[in-house]
Amino acid sequence: MKVNAQSVNFNAEGTLINFVQNRLNKLDQYYDKIIGSDVFLKVEKMSAKENKVVEIKVYVPKNEFIVKKQCKSFERGN
Repeated sequence: MKVNAQSVNFNAEGTLINFVQNRLNKLDQYYDKIIGSDVFLKVEKMSAKENKVVEIKVYVPKNEFIVKKQCKSFERGN
């Protein structure tokens, strides 16, 4: 699956981008018609503990799904 990852307010390291890619590749086990996805990694309000926000758009034929989650770290938001 093609994953388009963008980071907002910080520079994402290659390890974080690889982590996101590996997690999204697992979606193919459940639905094989996924066209691609856009991932937005954001850091908001530096003083807050849960300041990491990820928004994922998954594109499938004739539709798209959007998920948004806020946590202490990007890797933690299972």
